[in-house]
This record gives sequence, C-alpha cells and structure tokens, in this order.
Amino acid sequence: MRLADNVGRIPPYPFEEIKTRLKRKECIDLSIGDPDLPTPSFVMDALCQAARDPANHRYPSGRGEKEFREAVAEWYKRRFGVDVDPEREVTALIGCKEGIANTMRAFIDPNDRVLIPEPGYPAYNGAVLLCGGNPSPMALSGENGFLPALDSDVEAKLMILNYPNNPTGSVADKDFLAEVVDLAQRNDLLVCYDNVYSEITFDGYEAPSLLQIDGGAEVGIEFYSCSKTFSMTGDRIGFAVGNNGLIEGLGKVKEQTDSGPPIYIQKAAIKALESYSNGTPKFLVKNVGEYRERRDLLVEGLRSLGVECRRPKGTFYVWLKCDRGPGEFATRLFNAGVVVMPGIAFGERGEGYVRFSLTQPKERIEEALERIETVL
Repeated sequence: MRLADNVGRIPPYPFEEIKTRLKRKECIDLSIGDPDLPTPSFVMDALCQAARDPANHRYPSGRGEKEFREAVAEWYKRRFGVDVDPEREVTALIGCKEGIANTMRAFIDPNDRVLIPEPGYPAYNGAVLLCGGNPSPMALSGENGFLPALDSDVEAKLMILNYPNNPTGSVADKDFLAEVVDLAQRNDLLVCYDNVYSEITFDGYEAPSLLQIDGGAEVGIEFYSCSKTFSMTGDRIGFAVGNNGLIEGLGKVKEQTDSGPPIYIQKAAIKALESYSNGTPKFLVKNVGEYRERRDLLVEGLRSLGVECRRPKGTFYVWLKCDRGPGEFATRLFNAGVVVMPGIAFGERGEGYVRFSLTQPKERIEEALERIETVL
C-alpha cells in the first residue's frame, strides 16, 4: 500500500525513536518532557469520582462540556485578566498537539506557507505537512534570545509561536507579543500561540498570554494544556481560546474527526483549573520550586564539568550547545546510560545542540552528571 504524499513528507517522529531506545537499555532518561511529579491528589479524587458515574462515559460535546468551558474562561480571567466568552471563544482539546494539527486543517490550503520556529517542537512541522501546507522555518538563535526576527512584510498565511519555548527554554515578554500582533494585523497573518509552558517559569518571570495584547484575540488562537502544569500528560486534556471565527473553524474540523475529551477527564480538569481560585496553587509553587532546584543542579553541574549552558527562565528543559559534535555527544551519553534529545530532532537549526529534560528527581540528575563526567 502506498502512503499519501503528505504523510510520506513527514520525517520520523523523534520521541518515538527515543522510547524504542529506552526499551533496549537501562538509562537515566533526560530526553522526553513527561513530568515525573505526581498529578495533584485533589485532581485524582475528582477523576475517580467522575469516572464512577455512568453518565460521564457517554459521548461528550465536541466543543467541551459547558461547565468545562466556563472553568476555562474563569481561569483566563484569574490568570491573565482576560475576558473570554465560554460559549463562542473556547473549545476543549484532546491535548494541544491535536488542537494545533486540526487548526492547520481548518485554515491551511495546499501549498499555503506557514511560519514555524526552528528549532521547534517537531509536531508543528508534521501538522503543516499533513494538510499539504508549506512549512517555512523561522530561525531562532541564541544571539537573539531564541526569538525570531520579525520582518515588516511577511508572505505567509499563519505563524506558530511557543513561549516559554520548547526546546530552548527561552521566554518572551508582552513587548515582543505586541510586535507579533502588529505584524499579523499588517500582513493578514493568523497566529497560533502554544502557551503550554506558561506556568513553569522561574526567577520572577511570569509568562503572558497573547490575548492580553490589544488585537491579540483578533489575529490569534492560543493553546493550553493541563499536561505540564498539572502532570496530566496521559489524560489528553487541553483547550483553545480565540475569537469566534477561529474557534468555529477549529470546531468544524473537530466535529468530523473526534468527539472531544471524555467527560470524566474534563471534570478532573475543572478541579485543576479551579485550584487557581486564591492565586497560584500551593502544589504548583512546590513543583516549580522542585524544577528550579533540578535546573540549578544540572546547570551548575555541567558548568563544573567545563560545559557552558544557559539557565532557562521557563519550561523544564536545558538547551546545551555542544562543541564536541552533538550527534556524537548524544550517542556517547547514551552509551554511558544517559539519554538526551539531539537538537537535530527539532529541525536543522537545532544541529549543534542537545536538550536535557528536568523530569527526573535530583538524585538521578546527580547520577547522570557522574555518568556525563566519564564521557567528558
């Protein structure tokens, strides 16, 4: 059987290759961004209670249950000070990955040019290719804080951005987002803003929403997931927020391809979002503190071994420039029992880097540093 041309254009998904490697060798896994910190107990309790109700195992609303969309709107109000209409401007997602892919289906025609960050999350490239679009990389470099240069004239239909950024850990402020909105307004450009790491930030930095910027809701659709904040990666629950036209377009595709997240998962996510009722929840303060300690341990440990690297202000990743040959370095680490993600997995401009994930306890990171020392 012959694959469709669009599918044939997609390179192998790097995270699946890493999982295959891990099955063959006992390693310390610092590659994939899957939080090891437990899902909060109050979320688990809500999930178990909701799952026992047979009514919650029926087909959900494709756009998400009314109660869930209202909880999203309330969270946006508390977290960002942004008013959104839960009826017209919110839709539930089976994770951000699904939402971004279906947004491409909704708005991208064959050969439409789509600006994607490079290095960047590989699923962006795949989502564009699947609908026949033309992914056009925007270079992210350390000299510019891993922010793309915003040209005054852009010939593209859509731009994907992600800050705090995977894989580099770099961050953006409201001034940068205002430049993005201005560019989009002048060039009739749709902006897809992946804000999944907004709650994993350090050193006084607080991630903004695109919708906080004047005009942001007119040109943009923002994606958020419970995966990283609430350690719910396997539950596949997120949401998109934007103006009614964008949400309607996404919803029209979704009603043909899925039936929305299970109702009992949505009810657990409601409890998760409601934990912001008195500001940042205590469990999240604790978790971010743990990630910060892991970050500092890894960064200082690498520096003590003569390897210079940036201290990221967002995400749970450390992006390391390699002078020893990135592919060789990653392979040597693997042979020593430490798995990292080669930068080339995030596009050609990731060549020369590797990404460490902070999703292991400090004891394992210390052990990884000992193994890394034998390689260096």
